[in-house]
Amino acid sequence: MNTLYGGKQQRQNVANINIDIDNINPNIDIVTVDTSPQKASPDMLKQFVTSMPKIELHVHLEGTLEPELVFMIAGRNGIDLSPHFKDVEDLRSRYEGFTSLDSFLQVYYRCASVLQTERDFYDATMAYLSRAKKDNVVYVELFFDPQCHKQRGVSFETMASGILAAVDDAYYQLHIKCKLIPCFLRHLSERSAVAMWSEIFKYLKKHTEAKHKIIGIGLDSNEKKNPPSKFHGVFWMIRHASKAVVGDMHIVTHAGEEGPSSYIIQALNLLCSERIDHGVQCVSNDKIVQRLRDERIPLTVCPLSNVKLRVFDTLKQHNLKRMIDLGLNVSIHSDDPAYFGGYITQNYLAVIDALGINERDVVRLALNAINSAFVLESEKVAMRQQLRDAARQYRLSLSTMSDDEE
Repeated sequence: MNTLYGGKQQRQNVANINIDIDNINPNIDIVTVDTSPQKASPDMLKQFVTSMPKIELHVHLEGTLEPELVFMIAGRNGIDLSPHFKDVEDLRSRYEGFTSLDSFLQVYYRCASVLQTERDFYDATMAYLSRAKKDNVVYVELFFDPQCHKQRGVSFETMASGILAAVDDAYYQLHIKCKLIPCFLRHLSERSAVAMWSEIFKYLKKHTEAKHKIIGIGLDSNEKKNPPSKFHGVFWMIRHASKAVVGDMHIVTHAGEEGPSSYIIQALNLLCSERIDHGVQCVSNDKIVQRLRDERIPLTVCPLSNVKLRVFDTLKQHNLKRMIDLGLNVSIHSDDPAYFGGYITQNYLAVIDALGINERDVVRLALNAINSAFVLESEKVAMRQQLRDAARQYRLSLSTMSDDEE
């Protein structure tokens, strides 16, 4: 048994699952097979979700800073947080009171300001990856916001050196693989993004070995009045003018969270985004839904984040189930888990309770995450095998059924 899942396999309580994951077509629907009179119980499904290997494609390093870590790093760096937060518990209470993305970002950037040194970035990254290990996360594409730190005089070299050192240690110590996607802050100007890209470019030119670890560029922060079109020029530069030196950089874009569904089209057409982070507003436009479905564009959805930031008033109102039923390439992730009350497993468990997500949906979400990762196909095959190994430990009767293939 794979050691990532822990515990002893109790074969007397296990029925094998024949999921032909390696040969699944992206358009295949996974259905429950009525080979037994009972479907998987909610408790059994939750046990499977807890134990299964997970792929985290939408998580921000700065959003993983737990209050205790914020105060510890602040103290080490001689930063007085008392004008803003009295103590750890006061800060934790602030994590509970967001009314919008903007109100969240005010606290988010204040806490991120404690990160000053290479050691700080190492500690923050290792703390998150250690926590991810508890959720059986086996692969992460980790966002971070270099402009947030550059404004305080922290060099990209300092950030990247600390983060990458932790990534290397986590690979050998925790058996978690992690790659990085620095993001531009859309509430800042495109000129600021160009200046930030220039520093990233110089770092990658100097540290050629980092090209396999810093694999893309993203766009995040407040969508309102900050459309993807604002950054058309810098992303053209990344895709074309810089390609000879840094190679192909994957492009991902936060779009269709608080912003309109038209931002999703801008991200695809103008920035050539390969993946849309959030994207929940897509269901308001049938043509966008059709394009996303036809082109299998990944949508990395973060349910608990969406509720915390009032995109949906309650989790029962979330449209994740509808997105699954529409055949969209949607997967579950945690966004800023320290702030939003849930890491990736908690997001899965929450939607099972609130939305009636079943075993078919869980496996589809997990497979979508694997298929949407920026890794070699051979690595995806290995990830699917890990998912199969986990599934075999539980009494779930799952199979696959596909429409006629051309």
